[in-house]
Amino acid sequence: QVQLVESGGGLVQAGGSLRLSCAASGRTFTIYDMAWFRQAPGNEREFVARINWGGENTYYKDSVKGRFTISTDNFKNTVYLQMNSLRPEDTAVYYCAARKYSVSDYDYWGQGTQVTVSS
Repeated sequence: QVQLVESGGGLVQAGGSLRLSCAASGRTFTIYDMAWFRQAPGNEREFVARINWGGENTYYKDSVKGRFTISTDNFKNTVYLQMNSLRPEDTAVYYCAARKYSVSDYDYWGQGTQVTVSS
């Protein structure tokens, strides 16, 4: 099993920045990649960004490219999401997720952290 704990959410004005952290524990050696998802009220959960556990490969939702950066610190078993130039439409609960295989759904999820961007 892998446990994920997010932190770093909060309230920020449009144009501001936040950095989310996701600390992984347990059988982290089984992780293939990790991702961030988000869910706004009334909307379905959507993919934001993912990174392989070694940190070499990243992939982003089009609307966050150039504004968000996903990275890993394997010594700390932590994944980060640096969010710059935030917009009100980025407001959502952000979830960290991990999976064991590239072709599988995400197996493990954190509890979520709220990000609110005011206009």
